[in-house]
Amino acid sequence: MKIVVTGGAGFIGLHTVELLLRQGHEVVVVDDLEQGTRTFSGPKVAFYPLDISSENLSAVFAAERPEAVIHLAAQVSVQRSLEFPSLDARHNIVGTVNLLKQCVDYNVAKLVFASSAAVYGNASELPISEGSPAEPLSFYGASKKIAEFYIQMFAERYGLNYVILRYANVYGIRQNSKGESSVVASFVKRILEGDRPWINGNGEQTRDFIYVKDVAAANAAALFQGEREILNVGSGRPVSVNELFRLIREICGQGGLEPEYRPFKPGDILDSLLDNRRALHVLGWEPAYSMLDGLKEMIQYERELRREIKMGF
Repeated sequence: MKIVVTGGAGFIGLHTVELLLRQGHEVVVVDDLEQGTRTFSGPKVAFYPLDISSENLSAVFAAERPEAVIHLAAQVSVQRSLEFPSLDARHNIVGTVNLLKQCVDYNVAKLVFASSAAVYGNASELPISEGSPAEPLSFYGASKKIAEFYIQMFAERYGLNYVILRYANVYGIRQNSKGESSVVASFVKRILEGDRPWINGNGEQTRDFIYVKDVAAANAAALFQGEREILNVGSGRPVSVNELFRLIREICGQGGLEPEYRPFKPGDILDSLLDNRRALHVLGWEPAYSMLDGLKEMIQYERELRREIKMGF
């Protein structure tokens, strides 16, 4: 199958493209490289350095004629969305609408869209099911929800098939410190370097952390399973920020390190836990990584990366 992956050079995109290639698919990466890195080469990957809101996107679809699209390209920072709401809307809403138009014009069979738990806001009940009210606290969460509306309307009007995946807090190898789950990358970086990390609030706020390779597996499964579905993709286990800090500190062997506590940031959700049972049923998918296993793999990768840099490789 030929698959366009928007944002394919980014954090989740890299893992998704790697998995698709292992599965034998032909992949077309569209990424403006604002945050990603061009790392793929070979006959099974075509790369287009392009913003998805560009009118030139139609030329990509005309040339490649993909059968499916995994739409990961987005502005992913809650704080940046609050500072620059028009930029957030251009990437996450206008870009998505432009992409949807190409999907319809070029008869794409399936769209998989990366949405977010941020659409729910502070839910009144945990775990959060797909039917829970969407009351986002940030422009980022609002932009993801509006993009979902557009997808559903394109489906009703033009027959587009889709699966919307609402990710929990994704973490893992090659993550930078700017995205939704930047707390994990930030903790790992600072603790490995022996620096005190900071925690916004009292640290008792909880998150549903899901390893990036599990998210890539959900993306790939959604290409073939599910029709006009909205599905939560999470671990199903809440972890407090304080617990996360202690886990990383223990794995890194920095037992004496203590965090610095700072005020809550506006737009931050207090507690989030996704009910992932529908995704398990519809996609035949389930998380393969525990929090401990995922953190160990991530930290081992970061240690090896630092060792290579130090040795000049």
